[in-house]
Amino acid sequence: MSPTRLAAAIAFAAGVTALPLQAATLHMGISGDPASLSPAKITGGVWEEDVLRDIFEGPIAIDADGQIIPGAAESWDISDAGKTYTFHLRDGLKWSDGAPLTADDFVYAYRHQVDPKTASNYAHRLYPVVNAQAINAGDKPLDSLGVESLDDGKTLKITLKEPTVYFLKTLVLPFAYPIPKHIVDKVGDDWSDPANIAVNGAFKPVKWVSNTELETVKNPEFHDADNVTLDGVDYYPLEDKNAGIQRFRAGELDILRDYPAAQYPRLSETLPDATHLFSSLGTYYYVFNLRDGSPVADPRIREALSLAIRRDVIAKNLLKGGVTAATSLVPPGTSGYEAQSQPGLGDDMDTRMARAKQLMQEAGYSTDNPLELTLRFNSGDEHRQIAVAVAAMWKPLGVDVELRNTEANVHYADLMEGDFQVARAAWISSYDDAQNFLQLLSAETNNYGDYHNDRYNALMSQSDAEQDPDKRADLMQQAEALALSEYPLTPIYTYSSRNLVNPEIEGWDDNALDMHASRWVYFAE
Repeated sequence: MSPTRLAAAIAFAAGVTALPLQAATLHMGISGDPASLSPAKITGGVWEEDVLRDIFEGPIAIDADGQIIPGAAESWDISDAGKTYTFHLRDGLKWSDGAPLTADDFVYAYRHQVDPKTASNYAHRLYPVVNAQAINAGDKPLDSLGVESLDDGKTLKITLKEPTVYFLKTLVLPFAYPIPKHIVDKVGDDWSDPANIAVNGAFKPVKWVSNTELETVKNPEFHDADNVTLDGVDYYPLEDKNAGIQRFRAGELDILRDYPAAQYPRLSETLPDATHLFSSLGTYYYVFNLRDGSPVADPRIREALSLAIRRDVIAKNLLKGGVTAATSLVPPGTSGYEAQSQPGLGDDMDTRMARAKQLMQEAGYSTDNPLELTLRFNSGDEHRQIAVAVAAMWKPLGVDVELRNTEANVHYADLMEGDFQVARAAWISSYDDAQNFLQLLSAETNNYGDYHNDRYNALMSQSDAEQDPDKRADLMQQAEALALSEYPLTPIYTYSSRNLVNPEIEGWDDNALDMHASRWVYFAE
């Protein structure tokens, strides 16, 4: 840290006016270590998207407000039938190593995502594309995917099997990023190591110490590099957010993502100019493993466990009002949609507990014959506090809970393998559409509990193709109500984005998606 920057940090931590910051490397605390820097290998964590959003860019991008803007494509056309998307790439696009970037790199990336050998967690995002699902199942060849490179690589054409109104919004996600085939051809799966990687975003990784620090520098080959002020961004995985707060106070961090909700009252008092709280589209929930042999495969137990959770106590008392109690999977406030509540959660607690105890007794459990249950969560004080509280709420039902925690990337990898009974999960939307939450109960990778309902899938398929907004919303509302009545998961709270941001930083705008590309950020002079 430079002397000027250190002096500014000390002044800020002491609560006085900070000196102008001259250093241009942003230091950001994120929630965990990325599983990979390859868009096809991440687990889907928000912290991974934070990093990949800075080092890659898809056909479209986001501005500081979280709104869609041109990315690698300067413009695009959508056919009247809604099935053909044509992206016109910018002239002179290059990878960070200077190699030309063309539509061929996007075609290669999308084929790589759906290749069953890749085992990508994002492959299902391409299922609207012609033949994507069949290819991912191993039933069709890669070159049958409905993506084409035209005009000597200047144009990317994507053909969908049917109109899918939300598809364009999803292209801000990592599955839509290109992959440098010329690097993959040289070093294979090691292409995404910082020593080998080529990227097309605003910043390039140069050093990665696992679970400690990921260092990036400005990418001079980025098409908008002239308007990127930062020299680089360094990311620090901090599952202990209280330790992150201390590092922020000490001036070691410029931004801390997702500080503990319970800390909001104290932080807003002691660091009022740095403490951000903003309503966001995200749901914190517990998912139940519905597979054979799981104790919560019994729907009576799932319903009982859901009814017994006192969400208001968690939101208002434990987390100090930094979040809002949730009864739906889709957050209230999602555009053009009325969130559907899980049955029974509107009743008073006496009624809910009486019903829950009856269900447990019918399933053969009571305080005299308790159900032994494992509750998993990723490391972090807030997750542990919630788990301890929920375990106490389940105790009167005759449930003995064993708590188990692991690092975030291990936790979610185990969830995708079905290695859990009840587990903490969360979904922060990267586009404002109810489908982004409802796909959690039909996607092949993020459907952790292995929920299946033919009627649900049919409703979602109909909604994907429905062009009338009101009819589409009604179909999705039917689907959410149906799924929640079967208790494959239970919502606990709706997120607020919670970030500590050094007041000397400009270009950070709170938005409902809590998406912040570092290319827009700069230090005040």
